[in-house]
Amino acid sequence: MSATVLIGSQWGDEGKGKITDFLAEKADCVVRYQGGSNAGHTVEVAHEQFKLHLIPSGILYPNTLCIIANGVVVDMGKVIEELESLKARGIDTSNLRLSLKAPVVMPYHKKIDELEDQASLIGTTKRGIGPAYADKINRIGVRICDCLEEASWLEKKVKKIVEYKNRIIEGIYQEEGFDYRLVLDQVLEQVNYLKPYLADTSFLIYEAIKQGKKVLFEGAQGTLLDIDHGTYPYVTSSHPISGGACVGAGIGPTQISRVLGVAKAYTTRVGEGPFPTELNDEMGDLLRQRGAEFGTTTGRPRRCGWLDTVILRYATRVNGMTDMAITKLDVLDGFETLKICVAYRYQGRLLYEFPESLGVLEQCVPEYIEMPGWQEDISGIKRLKDLPANARSYLRKIEEITGVKQCLVAVGAKRDQTIVKCEIFD
Repeated sequence: MSATVLIGSQWGDEGKGKITDFLAEKADCVVRYQGGSNAGHTVEVAHEQFKLHLIPSGILYPNTLCIIANGVVVDMGKVIEELESLKARGIDTSNLRLSLKAPVVMPYHKKIDELEDQASLIGTTKRGIGPAYADKINRIGVRICDCLEEASWLEKKVKKIVEYKNRIIEGIYQEEGFDYRLVLDQVLEQVNYLKPYLADTSFLIYEAIKQGKKVLFEGAQGTLLDIDHGTYPYVTSSHPISGGACVGAGIGPTQISRVLGVAKAYTTRVGEGPFPTELNDEMGDLLRQRGAEFGTTTGRPRRCGWLDTVILRYATRVNGMTDMAITKLDVLDGFETLKICVAYRYQGRLLYEFPESLGVLEQCVPEYIEMPGWQEDISGIKRLKDLPANARSYLRKIEEITGVKQCLVAVGAKRDQTIVKCEIFD
């Protein structure tokens, strides 16, 4: 059995798309298990860049089965848009499968997301993800399989939901509502396009694992954005942690063999919420520019700061991490001194565990250790032993603090800019 869950160990944007693409070459199946089009994975191949939001990063390998599982809320229009874009660039998409049980992001979800965000200031992507998950939990959502039901039944269901949503949109926000017939027509047109890709994906995943195939579960966002274990309320609406792979893909926990956490060599986050190691100075601006820290989905500039190992130890515990991949190590080239947060100082005492309370976290001051940087360009290095001594020391210190061995180190965005310390898929 070789089933690996790949998760983000920070606040998302860790470079999971690149690592997934790198591992997908040896994987038989790549499964996206949660989130929606609010997540963006950027993959660079040769001189081409691919920005994917819903379709798994493994789609660039024609022999790798790519699955969008039931835990993903699916904007069918966005899936079609991505499929068309890939086809236009000569990519075969016949290896994609989409869960019949996946909830559908409807037009009114996006509208309500936009209107609610104006009031709450949480900082969503306004892609309708939160409202779609809310409808799923409220048991008033539309699943892809519903769109294949008898026409009159589906029309009745959509009509009832749209009337309910219009009461919210028109009554509370004084905005124009939706014509249920237009919503219905759009949904039927989209599902008709996607019919060749629809499948019982839980069964496909189970059979792949049972047959000893190499399966990679691809999470979106990051541990600190988990609805239960993140910095609530500044979180996403699903479970990016490794446990989310079981629910979101329809497989049991005993079928997972490894958990690979991806972490940047520094820390970033998008949107609101506390960020202890944030650098609101020239150093933060330099990290942002050198790391091209702008959101794949929104284009928003990311907040940047030093590496926070309090977060990484927390992610190790919550996810049961067995391995770690460090990305963007090259961004730290040329820094004379590097800092690593090893604890938080709160009201005169040191905290080594990530606090449960957001109020406590907001008052935490990072406790740093300093390490010497390196003055070399490492972006072309292929072997660990060829890295500058200070770069190797920096990596060893992260392993020492987290207790998790590193299997991959990325020194650039491209596939071949990846140093392999140990194999995930032999």
